[in-house]
Amino acid sequence: MGTSVRCIATDGTLSVTAIDATDIVNRAAEIHQTSAVTSAALGRLLCAASLMGSALKGKDDSLTLRINGGGPAGTVMAVSDAEGNVRGYVQQPVVELPLNKLGKLDVAGAVGKDGNVTVIKDLGLKEPYVGQTPIVSGEIAEDITAYFAVSEQTPSVCALGVLVNPDLSIKAAGGLLIQLLPTAMEDTIEKVERSIEGLAPITTLLTQGMTPEEICRHALKEFDIELLDTASPVYKCYCSRKRVEAALISTGREELLDMAKEPEVRAKCQFCDKEYVFTPQEILRLIK
Repeated sequence: MGTSVRCIATDGTLSVTAIDATDIVNRAAEIHQTSAVTSAALGRLLCAASLMGSALKGKDDSLTLRINGGGPAGTVMAVSDAEGNVRGYVQQPVVELPLNKLGKLDVAGAVGKDGNVTVIKDLGLKEPYVGQTPIVSGEIAEDITAYFAVSEQTPSVCALGVLVNPDLSIKAAGGLLIQLLPTAMEDTIEKVERSIEGLAPITTLLTQGMTPEEICRHALKEFDIELLDTASPVYKCYCSRKRVEAALISTGREELLDMAKEPEVRAKCQFCDKEYVFTPQEILRLIK
């Protein structure tokens, strides 16, 4: 279980959300058997999706975050509900790369820089909202900041981090998202920049024992911060046999007839790796 908080500056100029997602990312790494660098890439995206998803208004709303820069990890995807519960996957879960020039996991090398960040918000309307911006670094946090600036015209600061132990378990994972509100004054940006200057990485703050609320207050020392709400998001998959049946039906009659010739059909959920097995008789029933 993770912990996330949403806060607002008492002068109404900005909002700030933070998450400790260590358990969530650990669960994702266990499910997908990721290598260190893909754990970091998927973990950062899960943190970002949860931070963004927690701002959704309707309880059935969802947000999908997808990035593919042509790197060896392929597509990395995370989906959040309105409570910040997330699920995700990485197309190639095992990628081995040397550390980058800063001596850190080379997330940009795994993700690649030639492609887009795509945000899909399903708000229960006829068509979902889709926003897309080019990848600027492949490190994910900068790409989310650029997405907000270009696609939603919201000046933002995003910090994401995943610290992987030598045994590939997750030591710390979390994120911080600061966003200026329309009421922001001209000097608000300067105050934010002064506040976050020299801010330690999120994983450092978490390993020092800071809570998400303490991280928000520490990151915005020049602001008076008020707590709006606290949540306990988890890694949560919504797959079910019924949903898998619907997906199989959507492949069409001809495809199902071909499947019915097999001794059995196995369908695996890409988010939680749960496997659903169908007999030829069950496939024929789907055709009806």
